[in-house]
Amino acid sequence: MDRILYVRLPCNPIFPIGVVYLADHVHKLFPGVAQRIFDLGTIPPLDYKRALDQAIDEFKPSLLVYSWRDIQIYAPVGDRGGNPLQYSFEFFYAKNPLKKARGAFGGARMLASYYTELFRNENLIKRGLKRASRYTDNVQTVVGGGAVSVFYEQLQKRLPKGTIVSVGEGEALLEKLMRKESLANERCYIAGETQPRERLIHEKPADIEKTACNYDYIESIWPDFSYYFESDDFYVGVQTKRGCPHNCCYCVYTVIEGKQVRINPADEVVKEMQQLYDRGIRNFWFTDAQFIPARRYIEDAKELLRKIIAAGMTDIHWAAYIRADNMDEELASLMAQTGMNYFEIGITSGSQELVRKMRMGYNLKTVLKNCRDLKDAGFNDHVSVNYSFNVIDETYETIRQTIAYHRALEEIFGEDKVEPAIFFIGLQPHTLLEEYAFDNDIIGRNYNPLIQTPFNGRKLLWNPEPFGAFFGEVCLQAFKQNPTDFGREVMRILEARLGKAPLPEALSAPLEGRQPVGAAK
Repeated sequence: MDRILYVRLPCNPIFPIGVVYLADHVHKLFPGVAQRIFDLGTIPPLDYKRALDQAIDEFKPSLLVYSWRDIQIYAPVGDRGGNPLQYSFEFFYAKNPLKKARGAFGGARMLASYYTELFRNENLIKRGLKRASRYTDNVQTVVGGGAVSVFYEQLQKRLPKGTIVSVGEGEALLEKLMRKESLANERCYIAGETQPRERLIHEKPADIEKTACNYDYIESIWPDFSYYFESDDFYVGVQTKRGCPHNCCYCVYTVIEGKQVRINPADEVVKEMQQLYDRGIRNFWFTDAQFIPARRYIEDAKELLRKIIAAGMTDIHWAAYIRADNMDEELASLMAQTGMNYFEIGITSGSQELVRKMRMGYNLKTVLKNCRDLKDAGFNDHVSVNYSFNVIDETYETIRQTIAYHRALEEIFGEDKVEPAIFFIGLQPHTLLEEYAFDNDIIGRNYNPLIQTPFNGRKLLWNPEPFGAFFGEVCLQAFKQNPTDFGREVMRILEARLGKAPLPEALSAPLEGRQPVGAAK
């Protein structure tokens, strides 16, 4: 009899929705298979090895499924002892030798922590396999998750021989494992035995219709299930769709989840939420790549929100990433009525010209109009707006346009409600930005994104010249003046130095100039 132990490798305490959905899917198809969820995110670091050994000794699995969420050093990962952006900028751009030395020391400490985590997770995978082999011959191991899907090519020599490396969604892969069928056509490869197919990550995911997660079952196989239910302000993930149809040049969602948007039936989503609601959960995070990925899905969002109201869940709050250009007045009203109290917009730039060049598909004028509709509908909570300065073809004028656009958002929601989240887009494998870097000799095609050195890191944390030093100086000033409100301070400094453009300039995008990133030459 198959016995599956899901091991969520250490990461920030984020509800492990991927593992939960995998276990639920397997149970619905193979109810006789014994399963257990073990989440190292709930375990103190000094107890990782002991707790893993104990979980394996108690359950004696024949199949270990590891979920690996985080790898990149520039990802917003806690417990690495500092701010990677600040340390990087101090090392690269600080004029004060003491600050430069602090940046070097802090960066070295974070690099040590990064490599420690990398080796630790590899060793936990090996340790689990060795331990489980005490009880079962021919134990199989599957390793998947967000980090693996991005860095699957680099991990093939770092994992035990025979490990099945899963790219993207894992439901179809586990189905075939349970049926003892060939995995040749799945988005996976076997470490040490087969090579990953070229462009494996770009292959279309399996088309699986999602039904409501059975949380009675999940609670029965997850001893620490209540961990994520103990805090009143914790958001529990619920997925309403998979896939993203866009081509944003730096994003890997569209290749990991596929470009085909697959909607989960609204009735099933509400049934899932109702189970969590009955357990006391009032805060939900819709974990989709984008809650409203395109205008054609507006009606699906409306249907879901109407059914949430009809189910009597009128005292909830929810949050999501949203494409704020894909809304109308009725949807804005439903979003406010159903308790949306936070959302994130990843517009990257407040310059329509740069948004077009990044292939993001946003209409910034429409975003402003829809944000006004949200405010008029009664939304009076927080908005996080992601800006990535120094994107390709950035100029002083496009910076001024971004400032003007941000001030327009503040006029709508209030300065205290709009948080500018300042990112410098990381160079991710399998993206159009990576191809751009190859084509322009910024990095070589044989580079290893897992190898972190000052030389490598300066390229992977995208902040090229001629504006690299300028933004480095601005960010260092913001860290010094107001580190607890870094984003707003960056905006204040930029406006004081450069002023702001007239808003109409930010909303226009001349068609002349360079092609979008990744466009055919």
